[in-house]
Amino acid sequence: MRKLKWNRPVQSFSLTLQNIEHLKRQIKSLKVISREFKAIPQTLTTVKGLGDVSAAGIIAEIGNIKRFKNEASLAQYAGLTWTRYQSGDFDAEERRLTKSGNKYLRYYLVMAANSLRVHNEEYKAYYQTKYQEVQKHQHKRALVLTARKLVRLVFALL
Repeated sequence: MRKLKWNRPVQSFSLTLQNIEHLKRQIKSLKVISREFKAIPQTLTTVKGLGDVSAAGIIAEIGNIKRFKNEASLAQYAGLTWTRYQSGDFDAEERRLTKSGNKYLRYYLVMAANSLRVHNEEYKAYYQTKYQEVQKHQHKRALVLTARKLVRLVFALL
């Protein structure tokens, strides 16, 4: 007859409790970020769908907006530009994202664009338009183009 091991349910219960405690600490730190962020004068959170954490991450990674002469240089810094494949009369339609630049700023901008896609009607319509333009890589392309549109707004607001 086989002996039952009773420690496995206890271990899984213990891990579940540890996960719950970890999530509680994460929520507490997000509340602190939100509270501290409200003390900083900024206008990014006036955009419907852009939360405190996303806006705080974007502002923290950009630093002083005056270092950028226009929104294109901010997009280049975030790595939201595409490489150019060209030879003679040939110009490739499918290009890769450069991904050079600040990967954390790129992450916050794409995450914020995804949130805007869900909660903001203007950005939802823009996303849908870009999504339907191509057959390949629809979601990723539309999301990055929406993030690029967000860069223009962030540059104007800051």
